[in-house]
Amino acid sequence: MGLVWLTLDLAGTAVFAISGAAAGVKHRLDVFGVAVLAFVAGNAGGMIRDVLLGATPPAALSGWHHVTVSLVAALLTFVWHPRIERLRTPILLFDAAGLGLFAVSGTQKALAYGLDPLVAAILGMLSGIGGGVLRDLLVNEIPTVLRRGELYAVAAFAGAAVVVAGHWLQLPSSVPTMIGGAVLCFGLRLVSIRRGWSLPTAEDIEWPSQKQR
Repeated sequence: MGLVWLTLDLAGTAVFAISGAAAGVKHRLDVFGVAVLAFVAGNAGGMIRDVLLGATPPAALSGWHHVTVSLVAALLTFVWHPRIERLRTPILLFDAAGLGLFAVSGTQKALAYGLDPLVAAILGMLSGIGGGVLRDLLVNEIPTVLRRGELYAVAAFAGAAVVVAGHWLQLPSSVPTMIGGAVLCFGLRLVSIRRGWSLPTAEDIEWPSQKQR
């Protein structure tokens, strides 16, 4: 289980780091800025998760794996960026993949630490959205999770809920639910972008008195 969790965690770090590096290239940062943005995007969510769990030092700082994966992703994105015709599409794809991977790995780690399933799902969601939020703030953009027309945190929570469901059902292995949760989050995120799905706002609610005016 430890190997599966580490694999998903490093995969999430890699794809989020690529999204961070691509955002840095898009905003014309130098190679150091691109590397910083890649590291923040790839590791912030996991670090927030570990600090809240009391798992210190965070996994991203306890070895060379996460740092190396982030820097390699940053350099590859920086060098190969001329081949990327549109940076928005790869950023969205890698961001959606990182969201799903971190949501399920964060939930599974929270469950392993004995947290209540509902709290574990919420922590998994926070793990997924943390890196993207800090990435967007560093390049002076409204975080994706706060934009209308973006099912971001909801997608992460849906993926985390699949892992929790597997835990409740006491399945012999959590691997299928983790994979299923990541795929669900990724798919829901992409479909919501394509179809413009969003949560309702206060302006969308019409009371009977308003309809009579």
